Amino acid sequence: MSRILLIGATGGVGHRLLPMLIEAGHSVTALHRKPEQAEALRAAGATPLQADLMEISAGEMAQAARGHDVIVFSAGAAGSGSHRTAEIDGKGPVKMIEAARANDISRVYLVSAFPDAGRDSEPKEGFEFYMKTKKEADAAVAASGLDFVILRPGTLLDEPADERISLSVALTYGTVKRGNVAAVLAALIDRPEIRREVVELTDGSTPVVEAVDALRR
Repeated sequence: MSRILLIGATGGVGHRLLPMLIEAGHSVTALHRKPEQAEALRAAGATPLQADLMEISAGEMAQAARGHDVIVFSAGAAGSGSHRTAEIDGKGPVKMIEAARANDISRVYLVSAFPDAGRDSEPKEGFEFYMKTKKEADAAVAASGLDFVILRPGTLLDEPADERISLSVALTYGTVKRGNVAAVLAALIDRPEIRREVVELTDGSTPVVEAVDALRR
């Protein structure tokens, strides 16, 4: 089993992913921002670690990652402004890369964004900046030399997993339940041979295990 640093453990995807990882037998350090979140994370079986992604340095993230085998970055600014987007969605994955290298961690997982998201509506400056930032972070991770998986979900629905998805290197745009994103991440982490992949995810009709197994090469 793996020792996992979960960045964004209390977010929409992260809080669904955490119990899946614990149930699978992994040891999870759960990065969280608010002190009052620690008790619930500890009760869920994780080791809580308080840190603010707006303030944490690459060196501090490297210290947090010490002793782990895997880093999962599922945090996001969630539309809270361009400055937070730049720091969390942009600089956060770059700090993850540096932390992984500092600790000889090869496996990293990044929750990104579907490139066609929002293209059926009028462009908005904040959203365009968000998409540009996400793509730059993807490019940094892909060029890192690490054994990465970049997962690009469609528009997120705040719903639990139903374990029925579409997963491929290129998909027609759609929505996806946050629970399904978490389920796919959990399945990917349990298949370390799937690496150096950028895949898109929407809800669909294929069981998660079957869809993830199809990525094996």
